[in-house]
Amino acid sequence: MFDELIGYLAPDYCDRYSTHLQKEAILTLRQERQAKLFTPQNRQYQEAVQAVQDIKSNWFDFSDSVVKIGRKEELSPEQQQSFWQSLKAFCPWKKGPFELFGINIDAEWRSDWKWERILPYIQFLENRKVADIGCHNGYFMFRMAEQKPDCVIGFEPVAKHFWNFQLIQNIVRQENLFFELLGVEHIDFYPNFFDTIFCLGILYHHPDPIGLLTKMKQALSPKGEIIIDCQGIPGELPVSLTPRKRYAQARGIWFLPTQSCLENWLARAGFTQINCFFAAPLSVEEQRRTVWADIDSLQEFLNSDDSSLTIEGYPAPWRYYLIARKD
Repeated sequence: MFDELIGYLAPDYCDRYSTHLQKEAILTLRQERQAKLFTPQNRQYQEAVQAVQDIKSNWFDFSDSVVKIGRKEELSPEQQQSFWQSLKAFCPWKKGPFELFGINIDAEWRSDWKWERILPYIQFLENRKVADIGCHNGYFMFRMAEQKPDCVIGFEPVAKHFWNFQLIQNIVRQENLFFELLGVEHIDFYPNFFDTIFCLGILYHHPDPIGLLTKMKQALSPKGEIIIDCQGIPGELPVSLTPRKRYAQARGIWFLPTQSCLENWLARAGFTQINCFFAAPLSVEEQRRTVWADIDSLQEFLNSDDSSLTIEGYPAPWRYYLIARKD
């Protein structure tokens, strides 16, 4: 399906799985949320996508660290210039890297490092129903598509990120990728549905992490698995840090757990076979300023005299990666 305002839309998964979902609730909220796409503050992103929505390529490679789509020679010089302008509209690019028609986009986050850490521990995604919570511009969704899942549903309430994903989706038109302007709190519309849930960089942004984990467990099918990447703090005790206002200059940070605290959250939510497979400080090589993200980044958020502390004096961030299952 091709929508004149949005572009390519994959066949609606709600039609295929109508008996397994709270379909009416999903469709009602989807219609309400789509109005956000066309507000004045999002017009620049809408126009950037519409300017190049007829550009399409049958060549792409999702198998490597850089998501590669299209070849430079497929576009005329005029198309190249228009496409570059559309890409620049989405600066700062937070997730990547991408290479789109020969244009290299080095995002703030080395998202490929995260995917390479996760890949050896997950069940192969072929024919599985997958949720990507907080999918942002879809970098991980495109990496997942390489394994031919039955469907990948990205949950992301920010309209800018929808348009960023749509710019890329219009080119490759993947029938098993779906972007919903929903938050993690809406995952209970999908009871016992997902075989795999990715919750990457989300939990510490919410005031009720155990409640969200419980909802995600209910959305998993029996024997399904969840993969968590959570920012936290070092320490042996099962405790979490609650910043008074900001943490590393970021608002909306509620709880930053130690590894054992995060494991306890998962256990309290009812998960089993909990395994932390990666734990390390976040590095300034993984999150940093780039040409495509010319903004203050981790280097500026740490204490200049002691990199083990944030500029507010809190312990500097660690990243914890865990996998767990539903019985």
